[in-house]
Amino acid sequence: MSPKTDRDEFARIAHFFAPLASASEDALGLKDDAALFETGRVREMVVTTDALVARVHFLENDPPGLIAKKLLRVNLSDLAAMGALPRAYLMVLGLPKEVGDDWLEAFALGLREDQETFGVTLLGGDMVAIPGPLMLTLTLLGESGEEGVMTRSGARPGDNVFVSGTIGDAALGLNVLKGGLVGLDEVAADFLIARYRLPEPRLELGKRLCGLARAGTDISDGLAGDLGRICGVSSVGGRINASRVPLSAAARAALEREPSLMEVILGGGDDYELLFTAASEAESEITALGDAIGLQLTVVGTILEGEGVSIVDDSGAEIVLNNLGYKHF
Repeated sequence: MSPKTDRDEFARIAHFFAPLASASEDALGLKDDAALFETGRVREMVVTTDALVARVHFLENDPPGLIAKKLLRVNLSDLAAMGALPRAYLMVLGLPKEVGDDWLEAFALGLREDQETFGVTLLGGDMVAIPGPLMLTLTLLGESGEEGVMTRSGARPGDNVFVSGTIGDAALGLNVLKGGLVGLDEVAADFLIARYRLPEPRLELGKRLCGLARAGTDISDGLAGDLGRICGVSSVGGRINASRVPLSAAARAALEREPSLMEVILGGGDDYELLFTAASEAESEITALGDAIGLQLTVVGTILEGEGVSIVDDSGAEIVLNNLGYKHF
């Protein structure tokens, strides 16, 4: 960590974070205890909060700019999962004493870059000293699109289960960072690490799925576990065909070296791809949507009567996983 600073909480906020809020008069220059938020009273406000904790969601030696971007992007992914449009955010930083100004400078720069990328602005928040470890909390404010929002609770028996992108890269990237997958090609290893450190929120996809998909979420805690959440709130069951799960070239290379990593791919988290269900007759329209936005959308399973999630191979034999998804407690 970087050297300590003589700046107090308010000086740090004014120096590092007030510039991030300068685009919005609603932020009041980060000089007050709260911010304004004008919704226009036409659409619903959509609000989400996520926290990242050192040694749980990121490694303590990860670059601060990438930590900042991940903090913002995991919240953006929550809005993408509902098809909502991001507007602004609030942030609380729980900082150990050893976090210095150079760390915050790089952290704020990462936020600034992603603010420009995703069209959001900082409205306010808080900063506190804690005994450790570093804890970052962000609340993202958005609004529903013209078609409303997509929730987890609409899945029906007979629906196809879709995923965007490729699955398992982030969990494998964490494996690499922790010293695993020794001997994996450097290009493949770097790709997997990047997928762990810098997720891509699928905002455009989420927006366009509203009115087309029946239920959806993002894959934060693992494909199997997150499908289980959709099934639970929709009062249905689900089945995943493991051979249909889309893998990157890097993940395939890792799997060839260690076939047991399939459990990591299916049960690991941090992909932040979208997982959604839709009527079988909507498959061609969804495929066309993927083509239109340049994003792979793959049918990986089906929704069933009953409860719970099973994973099968091509013969229909069930694959038993020890880990169906990340759990904090």
